[in-house]
Amino acid sequence: MPREISLIVIHCSASPNGDSLFRGTPGTPSQITPAQTIDAWHKARGFKRDAAMCRIWNPDLRSIGYHFVLYSNGAVATGRAPAEIGAHVAGFNQKSLGVCLVGTDRFTSAQWDSLRVLITGLQKSYPSARVVGHRDLSPDTDGDGVVEPREWLKICPGFDVAAWIAGGMQAISAHLQED
Repeated sequence: MPREISLIVIHCSASPNGDSLFRGTPGTPSQITPAQTIDAWHKARGFKRDAAMCRIWNPDLRSIGYHFVLYSNGAVATGRAPAEIGAHVAGFNQKSLGVCLVGTDRFTSAQWDSLRVLITGLQKSYPSARVVGHRDLSPDTDGDGVVEPREWLKICPGFDVAAWIAGGMQAISAHLQED
């Protein structure tokens, strides 16, 4: 049964810009993908996926908190199933999907293109869902109705999601990582 989705939350992996997060020798069993790298980080933090979901959706990713990971080459990998509650933003996981861009605040043109395509598709599937950055869900500590930079708990995803959407979901030049 599908769950209600009211938020699509964009994150960054908070890894060095330009680091693809691929590890090991390409094309061999020792190669580790960015999703597997993030899964190991989440395992170390104590995250666990639902055992039943894990058996049917990405069984090799037992801890990842995100639903999607956008690699620096533009590939979109799945983490948790959309029907599965994520572990990506405390207090908001129940009704959200988590999308993670590899990097901190600079992303490749391929990632920007993939993000636009993915978010556009998710908006069609979940038309009432708001698209926000992780930082936008920080508490409004002064109660003025606006989450300002001084109130952010994290800078994630490293760019203003609302401005990106208002700009037609195009790459933001100040946040463009050379390919």
